[in-house]
Amino acid sequence: MGTKSVLIKHAKIVNEGEVFEGDILIEDEIIVDIAPSISVKSADVVVIDAEGNYVMPGVIDDQVHFREPGLTHKADIGTESRAAVAGGITSFIEMPNTNPQSTTIDLLEEKFAIAKETSHANYSFMFGGTNDNLDEILKVDPKNVAALKLFLGSSTGNMLVDNPEVLEEIFSKTNLLIAVHCEDEGTIRTNMEAHLEKYGEDIPIECHPIIRSEEACYLSSSRAIELAKKTGARLHVFHLSTGKETNLFSNKIPLKDKKITAEVCVHHLWFSDADYKKKGTHIKWNPAVKTASDRDQLWKALLDDRIDVIATDHAPHTLEEKSNVYTKAPSGGPLVQHALVAMLEAFHQGKITVEKIVEKMCHNPAILFQVEKRGYIRKGYFADLVIVDVNNPWTVNKDNILYKCGWSPFEGTTFKSRISHTLVNGTVVYNNFKVKDVKVSKRLTFDR
Repeated sequence: MGTKSVLIKHAKIVNEGEVFEGDILIEDEIIVDIAPSISVKSADVVVIDAEGNYVMPGVIDDQVHFREPGLTHKADIGTESRAAVAGGITSFIEMPNTNPQSTTIDLLEEKFAIAKETSHANYSFMFGGTNDNLDEILKVDPKNVAALKLFLGSSTGNMLVDNPEVLEEIFSKTNLLIAVHCEDEGTIRTNMEAHLEKYGEDIPIECHPIIRSEEACYLSSSRAIELAKKTGARLHVFHLSTGKETNLFSNKIPLKDKKITAEVCVHHLWFSDADYKKKGTHIKWNPAVKTASDRDQLWKALLDDRIDVIATDHAPHTLEEKSNVYTKAPSGGPLVQHALVAMLEAFHQGKITVEKIVEKMCHNPAILFQVEKRGYIRKGYFADLVIVDVNNPWTVNKDNILYKCGWSPFEGTTFKSRISHTLVNGTVVYNNFKVKDVKVSKRLTFDR
């Protein structure tokens, strides 16, 4: 286990819309004091000199695919949580479309058991909804499970929920937060058939955002929102990718009072369709990376609070799988190790403040999912913390990538910011490119 007491000195603490200089004292996993200067005489205290660098709450990533069980040739909870803590992510919420899919309570608890043994970061999992598992959905305890995940667009196996009557019944009866992937299947199918007729199997990757179009996204998102308004369900729309969709969301009320919320992913804020020429299927995601104008509108909505959360949708595949022709190359890519430094690159470019990054990646996921005692630097909260040097450049390459799949869409990118330390529950689990062989993670609990 970790050291009993830790004192972080000379920190630029980023928390609740402010940056201030101070020290942080941690005892038995918990933050016990935050003050301009703290002195402790005990020899048992480990002192970390932050040297004037930023200290932030650990990032809570509300959408990852760690591929376990069943797809562990691509990734597993151990490897990907290791990469996550290297990227400053101290808690993650993982998706149900593994093999088998987490669509029964027993299968869900099997994933929790794996994470308890292998995860470097705090963890929770979403329960998967289908056209025929409402009885199981109603057994889920909202205090112990992050949310219900519904695929309203293309997915694997039987996880596409496409029966309108079933959908309305789920929205009406569950007390769980409902997180949705929104792409209209009929629109995508029609577009795909037209492109197959024109190109055969080897469709140019540049057609991806035309096949998985703005219309497909907007149709599905607007329907889900309409249904949430009709039923009073608590809805969270994952990975917005179009400017048009941003107009469906409000910034008129505080996040804690919102019934309908939105997320944007790092790749939709970073890449545009101009990058397909160079990056190819390595940036093939669902929903697709779209135009520079869409990207600009996503940034605008993020900054004016129509979009509430930044996440990764970390979804690794092997290079061999990604190197197939368009119709056979899977969508998704690895992101947890590089998400925070990518957003800090936007800080360097003047697009966003560090306070806003912390709001969208740490505070807001905690508010939105009602995560207990995480997401903030507060007395009495778990000491999930990240120390960041924003002036210590490094370049992403094969030697420093920690994903099991061994590649990154950011390969060759030089980031100005470097994560020096990550603490999970008061223990240093990562220090300057080295993940420590300690596992102090906990199952997330929810104040519901």
